[in-house]
Amino acid sequence: MTRNGNGVIRPHQTKLAFIYRMADLIIIVVSLFIACWLYDVPWQERYASIALIALIFYIFFAGKYDVYRSWRIAPLRQELGQVWMSWVGAVFAVMFFIFALKTSESYSRAVVLMWLGFVPIGLSVWRILLRNVLWWLRRNGHNTRSVAILGANEYGERLAKTLHGASWMGLNLMGFFDDRSGDRIPNNDNVNLLGNIDELIGLVKSGKVDVVYVSLPLRAEHRVVEIIDRLGDTTATVYYAPDFFAMDLLHSRWFAMGEFPIVSVYETPFYGVDGWLKRLQDIVLGSMILMLALIPMLLVAIGVKLSSPGNVLFKQRRYGMNGQEIEVWKFRSMSVCEDGDNIKQATVCDVRVTPFGAFLRRTSLDELPQLFNVLQGTMSLVGPRPHAVAHNEEYRQLIHRYMLRHKVKPGMTGWAQVNGWRGETDTLDKMEKRVQCDLEYIRNWSLLWDVRIIFSTVFKGFVGKNVY
Repeated sequence: MTRNGNGVIRPHQTKLAFIYRMADLIIIVVSLFIACWLYDVPWQERYASIALIALIFYIFFAGKYDVYRSWRIAPLRQELGQVWMSWVGAVFAVMFFIFALKTSESYSRAVVLMWLGFVPIGLSVWRILLRNVLWWLRRNGHNTRSVAILGANEYGERLAKTLHGASWMGLNLMGFFDDRSGDRIPNNDNVNLLGNIDELIGLVKSGKVDVVYVSLPLRAEHRVVEIIDRLGDTTATVYYAPDFFAMDLLHSRWFAMGEFPIVSVYETPFYGVDGWLKRLQDIVLGSMILMLALIPMLLVAIGVKLSSPGNVLFKQRRYGMNGQEIEVWKFRSMSVCEDGDNIKQATVCDVRVTPFGAFLRRTSLDELPQLFNVLQGTMSLVGPRPHAVAHNEEYRQLIHRYMLRHKVKPGMTGWAQVNGWRGETDTLDKMEKRVQCDLEYIRNWSLLWDVRIIFSTVFKGFVGKNVY
């Protein structure tokens, strides 16, 4: 391990990191060259320019997402997810470059689309092949490490199950070590207890243990420090694996404040580069969707005006990012425009809903004006759906961690909506399910997940049985 000037601890790069970089760069450039060759398009300076832009930004985002770190203990899907996120960032950069310079007509759309689609496949296939080679070597006894878990507790058992179910990591679990005797350990039938800390230290010093996972609870701080100090007199690789899941972390990450390592507990995923990427995605995709929706929006506006008296648009106060009030725009679907301290949700056969408004609500066409909120920056294409201020104030008192859904911008669609939790929430359980989906989205956000949600919305997110 090394420590940089800012106090951030970083692992040494593996010997494969250089090979990974070179292979990725070759795949990106060669893929564009092959696409040009297949469509009989001459390789010219402008294609070399976008290849260079893609290379620069891919390397930038790959560094940001730690693509070139060791992935021995991480699942393949996680590695591929980081690779695809890095390429999506590079794609947005290329698209921005092409449109900003108004040079899109200079490129073959077929060539560019084939290139943009073929690269992530090539990057993924290359990694899958290498993973399989390494997995074969580890299965046959090469490049493996012996592992011990210090702490025969529930979290240590979960860690052991993970190791047993992932032979591709090449980590062979010897067993558990704990200063407690076997009769003091809950569920000791599931624990292969080999000894205490002194015996573990002896095995490590003799070279029989390569990796030690310390899975003692956070409350055992002094004991953990003592053990780590003793293991510091060995050459073993040591990981501290506290049960952070008990804290229900929200998009947790490690960072440094000076020389103090800190882990975030409740955090937005949209700081720094991720925030820029999210905003760029909203601008690019939002503009494209708005252009496609302009004529339908015009027809809907005419229908609203002719079907009932009143304004075409309805504006309602809702909570945006960090709980700040914003105005959300919709096509008016009711005969009233409620925005006070008490707002009744629409119910089945609600007399306030106009006949044309009922159609708009069932098909979610009343939400289209929120594309302007997206371009304005108060909303995002994907995120937790915004609720009326009155409903927020009600549910924040009833649902634990309800307000954490406002750590991101509200969205036109979201993970809860594509999972069927949209429309009327006539029971507390329905709102709790919606909030659970929202928090799951924030914990695991990625650009690829946003794209997945957008596509899911197209096929199953516009209508719902609880939408009135």
